[in-house]
Amino acid sequence: MYKVLVAEDSNVDAKYIESILKEGGYELFFAKDGEEAEELIKRENFDLVILDVVMPKKNGFQICREMKKNEKTKNIPVIIVTSKKEEADKYWGKMQGADEYITKPFEPIDLLVAVKKCLKK
Repeated sequence: MYKVLVAEDSNVDAKYIESILKEGGYELFFAKDGEEAEELIKRENFDLVILDVVMPKKNGFQICREMKKNEKTKNIPVIIVTSKKEEADKYWGKMQGADEYITKPFEPIDLLVAVKKCLKK
């Protein structure tokens, strides 16, 4: 079973992601802000991390960048799921090391395809 961290400060969005992924049998962990996500990443061995960008304390871009610089976490795939839709945002997300970049609102299939792609690497 794959362990997936979802860092999302919106309860509605977190529940939406949970409803999409629970059918796939993923073991889901949730963080409500960037610092909580960081603590979980240090404690657990995740197969995938899904990050919102706009969160309290630390944003998803910062967490992604730190993960990709860290020897222990650099190979964990990261999917950024955000309302930041501009091409510059997408470019910045990829520059931080994100494997996939999905903009809200999104269809369940968009997330499922990105998750399967990331877990096959």
